[in-house]
Amino acid sequence: MNHPPSRTNLPRNCSFDPGDWRILARSWFPVAIAAQAAAGPIGAVLLDQPLVIYRTGMSFIVADDLCPHRGVPLSMGFQDGDGIRCAYHGLRFGAEGKCDHVPASPDMRIPDRLHLKTYPAVEKYGLIWTRLRGAAEADPEKRAIYGIPKMPHWDDPEFQQIVCPTIDITGFAGRQMEGFLDVAHFGFVHTETFGDPANTRVPSYVPETNDVGFTVDYWSSVANYPVGSKAKSPEGFEWLRHFEVHLPFTASITVHFPDNGRLVVMNCASPVSSRMTRLFAPIARNFDKHIPVDAVHEFNRQVFEEDRRVVEAQMPEFLPLDPEMEAHIPADRSSFAYRKGLRAMGFSPFFAA
Repeated sequence: MNHPPSRTNLPRNCSFDPGDWRILARSWFPVAIAAQAAAGPIGAVLLDQPLVIYRTGMSFIVADDLCPHRGVPLSMGFQDGDGIRCAYHGLRFGAEGKCDHVPASPDMRIPDRLHLKTYPAVEKYGLIWTRLRGAAEADPEKRAIYGIPKMPHWDDPEFQQIVCPTIDITGFAGRQMEGFLDVAHFGFVHTETFGDPANTRVPSYVPETNDVGFTVDYWSSVANYPVGSKAKSPEGFEWLRHFEVHLPFTASITVHFPDNGRLVVMNCASPVSSRMTRLFAPIARNFDKHIPVDAVHEFNRQVFEEDRRVVEAQMPEFLPLDPEMEAHIPADRSSFAYRKGLRAMGFSPFFAA
């Protein structure tokens, strides 16, 4: 696909290919943990665009992190009832990002130029999601791919919902996503959490494509118990890891434990820039609900930190979408399906270079 060279309406210092940025901007990404944003305002960056997230009543506002008066980041300000105040001159912004009070001139008619540029905001899975462009111009056959990804069991009353702290990764979101889908690295990368160096063979599996990406059912004898745990798999038990991929950068894994236990981890790789990713990871489970949430946070952090060290070291930094750019092995079927799906969305061969 030939991308237009124009950089009009792109963020300042945009690190993405212009055509790639425009495709990514149609997708929904998380930018904040709702519980933290409720005490807001807080700043975030998505696709090189600085944003501020603040609360108005029971809703959230996502807007450009810039006061239109004198250009101070609004994330430096403070929550004031159902809105926020700029730290410089105290201008107040409320619902829909509209300025509703100018302390220096309280009786003035407020012009439209003092209102904020806002983006849609949806609270889901304990996160605040947004997108920078509408999807109206997208191919109708691909419309589903531009919706908010679905997370299995989050709304199931038998499941506990946990929102883990974010993890920042100095690497491209596509590389992190591909690592999350990789089943051949468990016994080499996750040796301090759940991997088994003595069990590294990858049984055959086949990805199944759908309208938002693909799914994978991966069966193996590799357990998901923490290293050192006294728990043992029943004789002959096969572990099922069910992956659901929503292009471009979100996927969930549902791990089937013995006794009908289910653990769901959603991998939301939010692209701060082409070389920085903020990872959001909501979790749902129907067992061990008595274990302190802090322990769940710590184990999740350890797993993703093991991955982070690898992702940050990968070369090239971009994700090569041309199959000839890197070598492949049979265990890479998910990787191959992932890159094929990204190519179908129209991304450049040197994705994020």
